[in-house]
Amino acid sequence: MRLSMDTRIGFGYDSHVFSPGVPLIIGGLSLDHPEGLAGHSDGDVLLHAVTDALLGAVAAGDIGTFYPPNDARWKNADSAIFLDTALEEIHNAGYRIANIDVTLILAKPKISPIAADMRARVADLLRVNINQVSIKAKTPEGLNLDHVAQCHAVALLRQISEEEGLKAMEAVIENQRQLEDVVDDLLSSVHGVPKRRVDPVYDTDDIT
Repeated sequence: MRLSMDTRIGFGYDSHVFSPGVPLIIGGLSLDHPEGLAGHSDGDVLLHAVTDALLGAVAAGDIGTFYPPNDARWKNADSAIFLDTALEEIHNAGYRIANIDVTLILAKPKISPIAADMRARVADLLRVNINQVSIKAKTPEGLNLDHVAQCHAVALLRQISEEEGLKAMEAVIENQRQLEDVVDDLLSSVHGVPKRRVDPVYDTDDIT
């Protein structure tokens, strides 16, 4: 899929309820908190919103398009897998990330003390500079939503040049290999599915 506009904008939103006995993961970071966010995957509300913003920017659907919530393979899945798929889609469409702006809405925990670490982690997952990632947090004052975490994300994409496109294609190929390895590990550890075995394309007995 190749799009014609120089820039594209995508918006993403997600929300999850807090639940005891679940680890809290936001922005790819494990946070110390008595409750986590319930969800089919790891409940990372921030990465889900960013993923949908990226997919929306190139009209590629949403997370559920690629990873249906009723598919047992993605139970407790690392949300970085979803993000990698979105990155592959935008690169295939001929775009790169200009910047991401995120607003978290939750009563607890406080995000400001860890915002810098969270920005660094998200930038690393997106393979962009930290100054291309903004993360803000608000409290849902008076809305009776203290037991819910919400996230709004906006993504601005720019069309890549021909030289950037070649580099991006190399990155996509390498990223696809890494994604396949992560999925294999996930299916093996959670569902007991044997990892794929890649046979060599040559006869090792002929090597001298």
